[in-house]
Amino acid sequence: MFDYPEGATPIDEDEKEGLLIPSIGTREELNAWEQRNITDAYSWLNRTRRKDFLSAEFIRTLHEKMFGKVWAWAGDYRRTDKNIGVDWSQIPIHLRQLLDDVRYWIDNETYPSDEIAIRFHHRLVFIHLFPNGNGRHARVMTDVLLEEILDEDPFGPDYTPRNFNANKATWKWRRKGTCVP
Repeated sequence: MFDYPEGATPIDEDEKEGLLIPSIGTREELNAWEQRNITDAYSWLNRTRRKDFLSAEFIRTLHEKMFGKVWAWAGDYRRTDKNIGVDWSQIPIHLRQLLDDVRYWIDNETYPSDEIAIRFHHRLVFIHLFPNGNGRHARVMTDVLLEEILDEDPFGPDYTPRNFNANKATWKWRRKGTCVP
């Protein structure tokens, strides 16, 4: 049904059953519908009064807000293994470890803010919580971490990490602009 760009995680047949809009037939149509949903999620983020940003509940809710009008399984952890990520049955454990690590890094000023954000993003993508949308979700969550918890600006298109040897191309995104994986 969909062609996947290099590096994208394919959606398996069971997950395709969760598509809520039966008229979607191409990758371009899927991307357009998902982008509309993500735009709505940004509006929700701007209105939310929640403060539990570093919680599994918030992380799952954000994914549901980003993809819930397109996919029935939005906000639910994946239940299959993929070409990336931890064993699906270990997702809650790895996420709890990540959130505990981030709190520790912040409380103990272990790393500069940008390095905390980079480490958070990397591990969130590596865990690969959901069947689809992990890269886009991790970028938005990283912006939430930077803005709401670390009181920093989100990474912009010309961001170069301080004190961290990272691939600059990985960090070229813009929260207020288009979310492209």
